[in-house]
Amino acid sequence: MSLLAFVFLMPDPMNPFFVVDSLKSFGDACVDLEHAVVAHGFGVLAVHDLAETLRSKGLSFPESCRVFEVCNPQQAAKVLAADMSLNMALPCRISVYTEAGQTRIGMIRPEPMLSMLSQDPQLLAVAKQVEASTTEIIQAAAMMGPTTISPC
Repeated sequence: MSLLAFVFLMPDPMNPFFVVDSLKSFGDACVDLEHAVVAHGFGVLAVHDLAETLRSKGLSFPESCRVFEVCNPQQAAKVLAADMSLNMALPCRISVYTEAGQTRIGMIRPEPMLSMLSQDPQLLAVAKQVEASTTEIIQAAAMMGPTTISPC
């Protein structure tokens, strides 16, 4: 029996991106991301299949890429109540994509992004909470078990 250990990564404070490699197929990672989003109290508002959009326009694009717009309504309401112009930074986006055969799940980190747009300490606290949740979502989706159940 082999034991596979997963390491929970903390975002690098100097890197605006948080990306985790997954051993899963692109399709399984997409399904598991949707499950992880819901399990963490967020909702999926939309999914944009960028690769399919490019191919439908006649462009050759060998990779896969879906962008999931996700939102926690309570956190979004706090941000909008403090500064309505921050609606342009919402919702959060988490991408599942392939790069040279490797499935990856990632995001632009909410904390540094919002800190460029506002210095309000309450908003920065919300961004920190959202980043903690979305980091957990990405890690859960990358390591969750199979999306299908094998018959006994």
